[in-house]
Amino acid sequence: MMNTMELLKTVSENKASDIFIIAGLPLSYKANGTLHTVSSEKMMPLDTEAMIREIYNLADRRDMNKLSTRGDDDFSFAIQGLSRFRVSTYKQRGSYAAVVRVISFQLPSPSELGIPQHIIELADFSKGMVLVTGPAGSGKSTTLACMVDFINRTQRKHIITLEDPLEFLHRHELSIVSQREIATDTESYLVALRAALRQSPDVILLGEMRDYETIQTAMTAAETGHLILSSLHTIGAANTIDRIIDVFDPGQQRQIAIQLSTVLQAVVSQQLVPDVDGRLIPVFEVMTLTPAIRNMIRDSKVPQIDSLVYAASSDNMISMDNSLLALYKKGAITEQTALQYASNVEMLKRKL
Repeated sequence: MMNTMELLKTVSENKASDIFIIAGLPLSYKANGTLHTVSSEKMMPLDTEAMIREIYNLADRRDMNKLSTRGDDDFSFAIQGLSRFRVSTYKQRGSYAAVVRVISFQLPSPSELGIPQHIIELADFSKGMVLVTGPAGSGKSTTLACMVDFINRTQRKHIITLEDPLEFLHRHELSIVSQREIATDTESYLVALRAALRQSPDVILLGEMRDYETIQTAMTAAETGHLILSSLHTIGAANTIDRIIDVFDPGQQRQIAIQLSTVLQAVVSQQLVPDVDGRLIPVFEVMTLTPAIRNMIRDSKVPQIDSLVYAASSDNMISMDNSLLALYKKGAITEQTALQYASNVEMLKRKL
């Protein structure tokens, strides 16, 4: 049986995004969205437990107590000269299992990743809220890390990141970057966010907006002159706005809509689609707030936003379908891929 260090080296060399250590299956990894096996040998429960114990040892001899008592644990660790790894361990069918995300030390340049410069430059806002949304595993945290890196290299700011767990490590360039890991450095997003407001931040990266208290505190921070960068698991600008408002009690929703209409600066939605060579590339929908959109949010006319974004076609206002159409015209993706990932298939069929 391959040892853990050999496994981590092999998958890092194969440009894997995730490793799967699960009893009853061979060791597997995902590269470009496709699953591959490392060997044909199936893992037994004792094998997975031994390998997961080795991972805990590599992570500064982390205590396995949380996994054994609660059945879930999340943490990250690094191996010098190789990579960083974000680990999610869990129990399944009574045995230990793990999914390990591979994160390179060097944040690749946005152009290498296929992220257009106009999206990175949304981090130029001095205050307000910029949201990056999309399904799990669509590259939201990478886009946000690129935005933080852009601020770090071009502006003198204090950036505080609140992440669970830490992914990319930022060196201090022109900015000061304080990176805090939830559960390791601080108790929760809410506690860390409230504390961050007393730490003279210019920019706060909030890994995720999970509950109404965190969202409310983030909106207040955005109102009082901070730039808040955060993510949500939604697709499309109107869905994102509805999702935020729906978290609150009906009695508060009117007030929240008014507040959101003033603090929100931009919503970027992204998903990963296969290009003609089978590699995964990001495709984006961008909505930058105009006076008309601010009025729609304030007057509870959120459903009208999608048609406004659909009709526009500038860098700062483009629908997911128009982005797919542009990729198809460039020969980067097939017609079938464009239609598979479209939000309005019939409309896109007519355009194609």
